[in-house]
This record gives sequence, C-alpha cells and structure tokens, in this order.
Amino acid sequence: MVSHRRSTQPGLNPGVRATVLTAAAATAAATLGATAASADPQTAPRAAKTRVDRLYTEAERATQQYDRAGENTRRLRGEISRAQDRAARDQEQVNRLRTVLGSAASAQYRSGGIDPSLALLLSSDPDSYLDRAAVLDRVTGLQSARLHQLQQARRGLEQTRAEAARALAELEHNREAATRHKRTVERKLAEARRLLSTLTGADRAEFERASRSGRDTGFPDLADLPAGSARAAAAVLAVRQALGHPYVWGANGPSGFDCSGLMQWAYARAGVSLPRTSQAQRYAGHMVPLSEARPGDLVVYRADASHVAMYVGHGQVIHAPYPGASVRYDPVGMMPVSSVTRV
Repeated sequence: MVSHRRSTQPGLNPGVRATVLTAAAATAAATLGATAASADPQTAPRAAKTRVDRLYTEAERATQQYDRAGENTRRLRGEISRAQDRAARDQEQVNRLRTVLGSAASAQYRSGGIDPSLALLLSSDPDSYLDRAAVLDRVTGLQSARLHQLQQARRGLEQTRAEAARALAELEHNREAATRHKRTVERKLAEARRLLSTLTGADRAEFERASRSGRDTGFPDLADLPAGSARAAAAVLAVRQALGHPYVWGANGPSGFDCSGLMQWAYARAGVSLPRTSQAQRYAGHMVPLSEARPGDLVVYRADASHVAMYVGHGQVIHAPYPGASVRYDPVGMMPVSSVTRV
C-alpha cells in the first residue's frame, strides 16, 4: 500500500539552527566591535576638534556678514538723516515760494485785474501808464520765474522723500539680515562650546595650542623689513597694545575685538579709517606679495577673505583668532593666505 502522507518541508534541524544563530551572534558582536572602534576615545576628540575648528570658521564668516550689515545700517542712517535735512529745507523753500506767489495773486485780485489795453484807453496819463506797465511785466516775469522755482522745489522734495523711503526700506532689510547673521553666529558658537565641553581638560588645552597656531607650511622666510609707512608703524604699536584682549564677535574695541574690528581699531589709532569688514579691508590699499610683507600690512586669509590679521615682522601676525581666545601672535601661514594689503 502506497502512503500518501505529505513529506516534511525542508528546513533547519535544531543543530543547524543553533549553528546559524551562533554565527549571527558573532557577526553582530563584530559589528558592535567595529562601531566601538569607530568611537575610539583616541579618535573622538580629534573629530570634535575638527568640527569645532569648522564651526569657528563658519561663525567667523557669519560675523563678517553681521559686521557688513551693521556698517550698511550706519551708512543708511546717515543717508536718511541727510535726506530728512534736505526735505526740511526743500519744504521751507516750497512754503516761502507759495507765500510770495500767494501775496502777488491777492494783490492782483484786489487791483481788479483790468485788461491792459482797456486800462490804457481809460488812462488820463498814457505815458505814466506805459511806464507802470513795463514794471508790471517785469513783476509778472518774476512771478513766472518763482512759479518755476516752486515747481522745481516740489519735484526736489518728492525725490528727496522717495530717497528717504528707499533708504528706510533698505535699513529694515539690513536689520533683518544682521539679526539672521547674529543668530547663525550664536548657533554655531553654542555648538562649538557644546563640543568643547565633551573634551577633557587636556584635550581642550591641546586644541588651544594646535588651533591655527603652528601651521606655517611652505611659506617663504620673510625678511625683517621696516614698516611700510609711519602710519603702518603706528598701527603695529596699537595692535600690540591689544594683545591679551578677548575675541568678541562684532566688536571693534577697545575692550574686545573680532578680526576685522581689531584692524579697524589699530589703524584708527594711527589716524587711518579702515572699512569694517575683512573683505573690504582687503582693498583698503595696494596688494603686495607675501614675500614682501612689511609690519603693518594686512594679511587676509581664505578665498572668501573671511579672516584678517596684521603682519608684525619675523614671520608673525597679530590677530583676534576666535571666541574664547585672546588677541595673540601666530605664524603668518596659520591659514591659507589670500592676499596681503599695504594700507
């Protein structure tokens, strides 16, 4: 008799299943081991330091944008003030011309405004009338000129008011931009502080020593040349007085500085007015090769010119590095040099 029982489905017997589970467990353990290795205490601090450096760089760029927005805000406030002064003067002129023309119109109305040809026929002294008519023509011409002046004054007033309105709108735009950049800076600095707090005291100290300092690679030896000018020498003396002062983003002294604020402050002590941002300071004089740098020259870093320092001789610059650090000396090649500007 043939059995028609359904055959057992192929599968894993208990012994085989145990073998597979053991292999899976070993694979999982290896994976966890690899993950643990990737989070090696030796590599985690290095990754945190790299991230902090990048956050400081990004915050510095946002700081320069914030500084630019602030500079534009001050410029626009000046434009608005001047436009308001012009508008007040133009309004006074409009009012004065209206008064003069109104008085002349009232006088003509009171005189009856008789047609000149009829007045000549009725006049008992035609010669005297003709003399008076010549004066009247001159008066009428003067009134016409004043009317033209009034029209011009009103157009000027309208244009001045339009300029003031444009400046006010741009001012509000710059305020909003400054607020956005400020939030960006604060967010990145907060993240940098959080990452630094995860480092041990020794790792933080190492970061402070290694960050930017000691990265002079491949730059030529710079000759010990004198300052480029008397004002450059005065700026060097000033920037040395700032050594040890804290980096404060958006600040240009005297108690704290960001990078471009320090340059602006130092040159102001030398009687030179520099623009506020590192991007604008790059063009505040003429560019020279790094190999010809002299004390007082502005050394601008990165392709976007987001950092600036002052060359002070002996292959060194003085600059405001980043939040948490003080104004200090560093090698001129601490970062990629974009340009050198002699003010």
